[in-house]
Amino acid sequence: MDTTANLIRPITIKDLDVLYDIALESGPGFTSLPANRDLLAERIRHSCSAMERSVSSPKGETYLFVMEDAESGDVVGVCGIESAVGLQLPFYHYRIGIVVHASRELDVHNTFETLYLCNDYTGCAEVCTLYLRPGARKNQNGSLLSKSRFMFMAEFRERFSQKVIAEMRGVSNQEGESPFWDGLGQHFFSMEFSQADYLTGTGNKVFIAELMPKHSIYIHLLPDTAKAVIGEVHEQTAPAKQMLESEGFRYENYVDIFDGGPTLACKLSDIRAIRDSESLTALIQTDAPAAVISNRFLVSNSRLQEFRCLLADASRDTGHIYLPERCISQLHIRPGDQVRVVPLKP
Repeated sequence: MDTTANLIRPITIKDLDVLYDIALESGPGFTSLPANRDLLAERIRHSCSAMERSVSSPKGETYLFVMEDAESGDVVGVCGIESAVGLQLPFYHYRIGIVVHASRELDVHNTFETLYLCNDYTGCAEVCTLYLRPGARKNQNGSLLSKSRFMFMAEFRERFSQKVIAEMRGVSNQEGESPFWDGLGQHFFSMEFSQADYLTGTGNKVFIAELMPKHSIYIHLLPDTAKAVIGEVHEQTAPAKQMLESEGFRYENYVDIFDGGPTLACKLSDIRAIRDSESLTALIQTDAPAAVISNRFLVSNSRLQEFRCLLADASRDTGHIYLPERCISQLHIRPGDQVRVVPLKP
């Protein structure tokens, strides 16, 4: 049985260089990681500050985490949580709606889908900033990176809003060109998709309200290339979407205003990894009795600034989980301490 495990921990300022490398590597369309060292450093500081504060209700805090490779110690991934979006800066989406044009005299009844600029998800928590470097996309690392956020939210529920969203990266090519943007956004912004995406990633969102049309946009008037990608995800994002759906997230007809990617949503209490997680006593695996249930579990400690989460092939019975000794050490706990536990898969 493998006793080493990749580890999730809070980000620190020492991770700035690798976070900048990841921002460059992730490319256009990954709005939450702009390739700007000063801005990334500021986001790291915000995360560290949030971890240090006593918080009784969400006020827009940012929490960033990194994945460390078990063997090398290198950072190979990043993920984040926003406790409540749109409280400091406006948070925009397109809501897909329906309008009906009808004339009884002409016996005409037409139904049209529309895009309407809105702020409907203001105040929701958001899981965001998920990126796993290509060499690490194996051994269920993506599942660990994504679902570790739910373990943190389960342990510190008071810090997060009761509805959680996830914006999925929409369709774009390697040159940073977006069919949705080319068919709609560029007509109002007069700039390339990559530039608009970068500006919103830096927090400069005022231009959206200033330049976007204030009335509904009829989808059937858009080019076919733009219509085809509404609600669709980037090929690299498809596994993340499937993973979130397995945890209870659903598409509610809201899409990103730049690339048309879908936004998924779920009540915090309905997220499978949060709902089904338990607090158990951690013991050494060699002490496990014969009649126990073995599985692959997400396991996290209950500490804030020293939060740790990993995947472990372990055994459990009522009230206990039996972990490899190496995992006990990685979690910064001792035998007999409480840990949060949930099976990796439903």
